[in-house]
Amino acid sequence: MFNNEKLLIIIDGSSYLYRAYHAYPALTNTNREPTWVIYGVLNMLKKVLVSYKPNYMVVVFDSYGQTFRKLLFEKYKIHRPSMPIDLCLQVQPLCKLITAMGIPLISIPNVEGDDIIGTLALFFANLGRDVVISSNDKDMAQLVSTRINLVNFSSNILLNSEAVRLKFGVYPKFIVDYLSLVGDLSDNIPGVPTIGKKTACTLLHIFGSLEMIYRRLNMISSLSLRGAKSIAINLKNHQEMAFLSYKLASIKTDISVGINHYRQLSLFKPNIEILISLFQRYEFNRWLKDIQNNKWLVGCKNAITSPLFVPNIAVISSLNKDQQLLSKNKCQIIYNMRLFNQLIIDIRSTKFFSFDIKIDNADILTANLVGMCLSVNLGEVAYLPILDNYTNINNNVYELDRIQIFKSLQSIFEDPSISKIGQDLKIDCSILKRYNINLYVKIFDIIVEMYLLYNFSSINGLVNVVDQNLIKDILYFKKNFKEKKYSKILLSSVLSEEEYLALAQRADVILQIHCKLWPKIAQELSLKKIFKEIEMPLIPVLSRMECTGVLIDKDILDIYSLELMTRISKLELTAHSLVNESFNLSSTKQLQKILYDKQKIPVLRKTPKGHPSTNEEVLSELSSRYPISKIVLEYRNLVKLRSTYTKKLPLMIHQQSKRIHTSYNQTMTVTGRLASSNPNLQNIPVRSDDGRRIRQSFIAPTNFLIVSIDYSQIELRIMAHLSKDKVLTDIFLSDQDVHCITASEIFATPLEKVTVKQRRYAKTINFGLLYGMTAFGLAKQLSVTCVQAQYYIDLYFKRYSGVKEYMQYICTQANLNGYVTTIEGRKLYISNIYSGNDKYKKNAGRKAINAPMQGTAADIIKRAMIAVDSWVQKELLPIRMIMQIHDELVFEIRCDVMEHAVIYIKNLMETCFLLSVPLRVKVSIGKNWGQLH
Repeated sequence: MFNNEKLLIIIDGSSYLYRAYHAYPALTNTNREPTWVIYGVLNMLKKVLVSYKPNYMVVVFDSYGQTFRKLLFEKYKIHRPSMPIDLCLQVQPLCKLITAMGIPLISIPNVEGDDIIGTLALFFANLGRDVVISSNDKDMAQLVSTRINLVNFSSNILLNSEAVRLKFGVYPKFIVDYLSLVGDLSDNIPGVPTIGKKTACTLLHIFGSLEMIYRRLNMISSLSLRGAKSIAINLKNHQEMAFLSYKLASIKTDISVGINHYRQLSLFKPNIEILISLFQRYEFNRWLKDIQNNKWLVGCKNAITSPLFVPNIAVISSLNKDQQLLSKNKCQIIYNMRLFNQLIIDIRSTKFFSFDIKIDNADILTANLVGMCLSVNLGEVAYLPILDNYTNINNNVYELDRIQIFKSLQSIFEDPSISKIGQDLKIDCSILKRYNINLYVKIFDIIVEMYLLYNFSSINGLVNVVDQNLIKDILYFKKNFKEKKYSKILLSSVLSEEEYLALAQRADVILQIHCKLWPKIAQELSLKKIFKEIEMPLIPVLSRMECTGVLIDKDILDIYSLELMTRISKLELTAHSLVNESFNLSSTKQLQKILYDKQKIPVLRKTPKGHPSTNEEVLSELSSRYPISKIVLEYRNLVKLRSTYTKKLPLMIHQQSKRIHTSYNQTMTVTGRLASSNPNLQNIPVRSDDGRRIRQSFIAPTNFLIVSIDYSQIELRIMAHLSKDKVLTDIFLSDQDVHCITASEIFATPLEKVTVKQRRYAKTINFGLLYGMTAFGLAKQLSVTCVQAQYYIDLYFKRYSGVKEYMQYICTQANLNGYVTTIEGRKLYISNIYSGNDKYKKNAGRKAINAPMQGTAADIIKRAMIAVDSWVQKELLPIRMIMQIHDELVFEIRCDVMEHAVIYIKNLMETCFLLSVPLRVKVSIGKNWGQLH
């Protein structure tokens, strides 16, 4: 369509700026600097570059100062609020990055961006070159011509002259006349009162322009237009305002922009150092990888064409020169007992060491310990080969006594006076236990340290710790060892000295990070307490749970998988018969065609790309009126159950243990909850029959039973404690049914006459409002009107006024600090709390209300796990903690100790944390997990 060699892309930077501000989630980096607008604008620019691959491009921004329009009309844009502070903070670095990308940028004091764009567009068009203006501003439509096109960057729709006519009702040359009549609310251009779009188009079709309309004003009252006489009167009374609006809406095309040759707008070579530096600062790690892997703007004129390694400039410059990279003489390979014994002496002397283990595969039940790197002083490391005793290093013969090595390692790892510093210690704990080394006292995990300080929602190994926390970047470490603990190096191969150096440097990185992070945690007593009393003692507990695993009956899953397949096939046939056509229910594209094109179902919402949405929320809304929607929902649910559980779980049964071994991540969620993965056991449906069938495959071994002990209404109890609401507190102190009492109050029904339905409604209200549910959300949950839902909410807050006051208080705290805290003092940062997007901000407010309760509940169950595990280990009882499902702990308990065990565990869980109201748990016992719910 365009000759890319001659094409100029003009970006309306101000339009991009506000689009990103309102459309993207309010993300920040670890230093809480706002980043989402920078990311959003750069992402949009990248799409333009990749789509058009132009040789010429420019980004234009509005500037501060009095423009001629403001001088002409004092109320021009007067209703627009000043730029939000979190947007202001992102403008300067954004401009710096745009220029660093090799894109020309223009902003002229006292000149609006529209006029710069108009001047540049006409200049290029007059040279016989094509121009594409990327903007959402309708004013730009007046510039469209045979050479100039307008693209809406939200919908990616290209507007030529004919497309402008179809959209606005007039051709581009009449857009200014059109706006002078209808006005422009966004710029506060008044126009002529009561003249709407349809009337304006009709007048322009008849008379041709604003000037001609006023020349023939006396003809208008006789036209066959509805209200023609009043239109003529309004035009006459507001003639001055109409022509003022014409001047305000007209884009200038003759201002001085300092461009006298088209080559001045050529894309130029990117400034890689600035890109890397700012990408690191704002933690755009994917783009850093793109630069490193030679994938940045591939095929574009301003692409980075030479492969390179990305150094951490900001960090390296902040470190002492002698700390930047370890020299070979600072790395000791331990190949004999003399060197090993000296290392142990040094560790006992300093009373601390950092370490990282090397294993030969990722399976914690079968992995062998290949080696270990250790560091006692910054910049000095040692590598201890354990399995690779055949390696000849610098002609030094391997002379290590493995029995003595493990005995000495056991003594330092189990010494309560020596600090052990590592990363992802749960894996280390599981591996070392197989060598009779217990890792449980005075341990420090740098990933958990960073999580407590910065509340990251996901951390993937030490490489990301180094990147995100801006501590250090070591060439060998990043280049050769991006995997976490295990190595694909064959045990029969010989490692080079350089590879040993890279292995050993892990320990130094860990120690340096700890030295940066721990002082910050130690300064905040609440975080220090959480770290020492909850997070570190939890590591060996999780290790034992993961290694124990869960016993699965494969036959149950296989049979149920076949049943699901039969039901899925029937649903497919039913769907096909409903629409009289075969189609793939799993294909979004085919489903869109069936629902919206052929069945003519109304489009409720669209995807970001402008296609009719078929997501769960939309289909749920449609399901009451359109049976096909309900069938698709059920089909998707069954397909997901089959693919996620009945097909997948049997494949995950460990050959050695005959059990499934999930992984629990301490640093995955914002609230501090544990997250289960590979497989995720926390997402198995609880209340559905299908979920129960899957849970039935989780069985107890011979002479054992499955026991579930679940906290009852824990978040409501925490709310009673936090809000100090007297009514709610009294309910729990007297051990009454909170849902029945709420139902009694809301429905004005005596307590003894509360129905099951009323209690269910009250339960939805009690828990829904804890999550900041709105009247609209509650109405959907209860299938009532919004008015009725609001009535319930008003009654609830009238009854529990302390709860309402607490919710208002916590939202204020979140807005002031950007975070809320649990009772223990854990900081829970609320994303999007400062967003300019009203939808994101309201959602952030709802999260802020619930986060202290969910976070405190997470702290409580972690303390319960530690207390129960400590008792079981001390008493050596036949009790295995096998799963944690949010507020529920699941055990295998031998039948002969059942009564004693349940009483003791119940007491531990109810007394492990002190609230102003009692904690209560529910106990369920059965042969399989499905019997318990």
